[in-house]
Amino acid sequence: MTVMETTSTRTDSCAAPPHPHRRPEGQDSYTISEVVAFTGLTAHTLRWYERIGLMPHIGRSHTGQRRYSNRDLDWLDLVGKLRLTGMPVADMVRYAELVREGDHTFGERFELLESTRRDVLARITELQDTLAVLDRKISFYADAGRLYEQDKTHEQHTTYEQHTTYEQKKAEQAG
Repeated sequence: MTVMETTSTRTDSCAAPPHPHRRPEGQDSYTISEVVAFTGLTAHTLRWYERIGLMPHIGRSHTGQRRYSNRDLDWLDLVGKLRLTGMPVADMVRYAELVREGDHTFGERFELLESTRRDVLARITELQDTLAVLDRKISFYADAGRLYEQDKTHEQHTTYEQHTTYEQKKAEQAG
């Protein structure tokens, strides 16, 4: 099964993983649980990245456990940024393949990243338009809320005046 068969061409979730922990200074070998703590990714996601070719060369300890290097963590940082752009997983895998193929793929990498950049700029424009609509609605409801409160206060005051006038007239008639 290929990556194209197991992933959609667009990703619906561009949310960033939870805030990561800092990695320790002077260390260059990490277990999967440490990487989970550093990145906010799940162990399942890390294994999946390896399985689909996004991170195919993860080292192993003498007991067969995955051992991640600082370079692997730097790569995961980039993958996280690519996820935030909305880049499809298949394109991320293609980018990883191009990196592994060597320097002669600079042009293809450039095109892939440039295309993603154009998509991000288009999304930013859409989000700015959406934000403007939200700001107008928020302003409308803020103004409407103030007017409602003013009307309510005026109505209460008017009702009090009407009640007081009625009571005064009643007292005058009785007296």
